[in-house]
Amino acid sequence: MIGRLTLAAAVMATLAAAVAGCGSRSDPSGHPNGTRISALQRSARAHRRQGGRVPPLLSKRDVYAADRPGRLSAVVRHFPARIYVPNSKSNTVDEIDPRTFKVIRHFTTGALPQHVTPSYDLKTLWVDNDRGNSLTPIDPRTGRPGKPVPVDDPYNLYFTPDGRYAIVVAERLRRLDFRFAHSMRLHHSVSVPTCSGVDHMDFSVSGRYALVSCEFGGSVIVLDVARERVVRTIRLRAGAMPQDVKLSPDGRVFYVADMASNGVWTLDGHSFRRGRFIHTGAGAHGLYASRDSRYLYVSNRAESSISLISFRNRSVSRKWRLPGGASPDMGGVSADGRVLWLSGRYDAEVYAISTRTGRLIKRIPVGQEPHGLCVYPQPGRYSLGHTGVFR
Repeated sequence: MIGRLTLAAAVMATLAAAVAGCGSRSDPSGHPNGTRISALQRSARAHRRQGGRVPPLLSKRDVYAADRPGRLSAVVRHFPARIYVPNSKSNTVDEIDPRTFKVIRHFTTGALPQHVTPSYDLKTLWVDNDRGNSLTPIDPRTGRPGKPVPVDDPYNLYFTPDGRYAIVVAERLRRLDFRFAHSMRLHHSVSVPTCSGVDHMDFSVSGRYALVSCEFGGSVIVLDVARERVVRTIRLRAGAMPQDVKLSPDGRVFYVADMASNGVWTLDGHSFRRGRFIHTGAGAHGLYASRDSRYLYVSNRAESSISLISFRNRSVSRKWRLPGGASPDMGGVSADGRVLWLSGRYDAEVYAISTRTGRLIKRIPVGQEPHGLCVYPQPGRYSLGHTGVFR
């Protein structure tokens, strides 16, 4: 795996796979592959000059090795366990105590809060107020909100794997805004005019690239993180609606949920070449890795179910159905790995689901249109964003 290779070696390995998979195709700017390779080599040198360093993986075979039950960072070890639920239509956040399944705090945010995102250093939670053009900080030691920080159109929020920048996903403006991770001061805006509905992403093993979904464009784009530019567009199919993105534990495959196609696409983790399609269920939406790195949980929002894709076999091994109707959307796995927490997007509730049996443990009433809830704290050394992508 390239987690322990030097950056230059990682880039060359990626390029070799890309050339093998793409033949004589040109890159998005129209240059032949030879020119693109030269540009990426220059990108690697620029990345080194900037001092960008991605922490090495704990295991070259598993990007989620740091996310095992009980592996809480010293930073978060004494934070109280909470479920933070942004209610998009209510412009509020509900905080749930997972031991009692009760809402213990409720506060107002900016307009249209979409996700609650852990900061790279794990010390802050950010509420992404999309229409409110702001980020509301939450102190996870106390659960109390702070003064909102002005930010344009934050539909979603990620962090570069070296921790230097936040990447604000400005869906409405069709931009990816690189901001300094602590101050949120703008560093550089990357326009993505061909990525209609830019939404979710995950990063390659080396951290050099991110695969980004375009919900209304039926495609995904490849972001060169070091050079802060889009280097490729991959079409999925006409009418596709790609949603969440997740890297496999071995780094060989990206999984992309497709809400319109009712399943998950696979793309090569190095060449980004489109692979096979896995049917999971109607309205496939959120993707979450189990704490033992064996399964990918897929929330099928339009059919009240959760599909489990085996990372080993790259196929659906089982399906859990939520009784009484539900709209499972975004969420995360508890720190001990025993509970999958998901928002009920169109039912004003949150679901706690046993990861051992698939049984619905509890429905918890919350505000209107709960979306990207965050389980916190979680194991991991640093956060790459969204509702909790940890390494």
